[in-house]
Amino acid sequence: MVSLGCPKALVDSERILTRLKGEGYETAGSYEAADAVIVNTCAFIESAREESLEAITEARASGRPVIVTGCMGKERDHLLERFPDLAAVTGAHEYDQVLEAVHRAAPQPFGDLVSTPAAGYKLTPKHYAYLKISEGCDHRCSFCIIPSLRGDLVSRPVGEVLAEAEALAASGVKELLVVAQDTSAYGLDLRYAPSDWRGQTWRANLEDLARGLGELGVWVRLHYVYPYPHVDAVIPLMAEGKILPYLDIPFQHASPSVLKAMKRPAAAEKTLDRLARWRSMAPDLAIRSTFVVGFPGETEADFQLLLDWLDEAQLERVGCFAYENVEGAAARDLPGHVPEELKQERRARLMEKAEAISRAKLKATLGHTLEVLVDQVREDGVAVARSKADAPEIDGLVYVKNGGRLRPGDIVKARIERTEAFDRVATLVGVAPAPLTPKPAPGRRMHRVISRL
Repeated sequence: MVSLGCPKALVDSERILTRLKGEGYETAGSYEAADAVIVNTCAFIESAREESLEAITEARASGRPVIVTGCMGKERDHLLERFPDLAAVTGAHEYDQVLEAVHRAAPQPFGDLVSTPAAGYKLTPKHYAYLKISEGCDHRCSFCIIPSLRGDLVSRPVGEVLAEAEALAASGVKELLVVAQDTSAYGLDLRYAPSDWRGQTWRANLEDLARGLGELGVWVRLHYVYPYPHVDAVIPLMAEGKILPYLDIPFQHASPSVLKAMKRPAAAEKTLDRLARWRSMAPDLAIRSTFVVGFPGETEADFQLLLDWLDEAQLERVGCFAYENVEGAAARDLPGHVPEELKQERRARLMEKAEAISRAKLKATLGHTLEVLVDQVREDGVAVARSKADAPEIDGLVYVKNGGRLRPGDIVKARIERTEAFDRVATLVGVAPAPLTPKPAPGRRMHRVISRL
């Protein structure tokens, strides 16, 4: 399987693999060893589409049947015109159709069904996992085609989500990364319908979901959260240590005129005031965001307003993209497209600003002792870890110099000795504590389980 795109697509790949492994199939480490190839594609921006097309081309060159799924599956006619020998083309999260295509391309193995882990197979390291709480999106941002690729918002029942999270924690996962197209909209389509978990009733909304996840004794990190007023309710949970003091909020821009052209939700919210209030409630709160520069119609004044906003917002983690035209997005037809050279120049200026802010914030942690989660231990004895303010693959790292005896998944304390623009160097403090273990369910429920056994 070749899995491209965002963590939400990665979860789709994991679910497909879990079902196939349950039927007795095995994954292959190369095209040559495979009987069929699944390519899970991304089509969010033009560069992602090109990467997907390259992956399909490479898979076809192996001579194996190629099954294309994911966001590009909506372009079925285009794909079959370009690659007429594809074994199948399916859309995002169309798991049954993918399995049917695999059955045709590589007949199901003989023998009994294979027992799969309760939490399913994961493509992430064993100590962290993505937890997808909903699919699709109800927003209609002018630069985005996600609703046409993945549909409108469809939330999972809260009991189902919490049960999956509990199984992941029981399997040894130390960090849950909550993902959706719009995490803060979770449950809206269900009218926040309640369901049971661990003998209690929970509503399908962000606050109850976060509160439930906070009972598992693992790191819980919220991604793709819009700054709506009801998000205020989860900040106290961060202050109490129930979930990580971290929010991934895709602000995209700060200029009112650009946000209006983008058709961004919550564009009128007084985000700076809200950020200040959140930080007063949870002083350790780290905010990550991404921005788009060079959007059609963006003037130098708009861009300068964004830079000034960043000076005030002082976001801990920032990423930036130069605007790309996307086939099917309304923004393609907007006037005032910005020249590519100017887009890249603005992106460089924004990242220079973001780096300066990050450098100053990290420098302020010199001498502090932080809890870090180990991702990797190098041969030279350096443990590559992350703090509570750092999500995997997108944020900074903490290099623990004397961490040779640690293991991936260990949570330890480290004292910061040196800081750079985005990363830090630290020394292990004291003896490594025992790794976090999931908190058991209430005793009454445990007693019933033991009685049945």
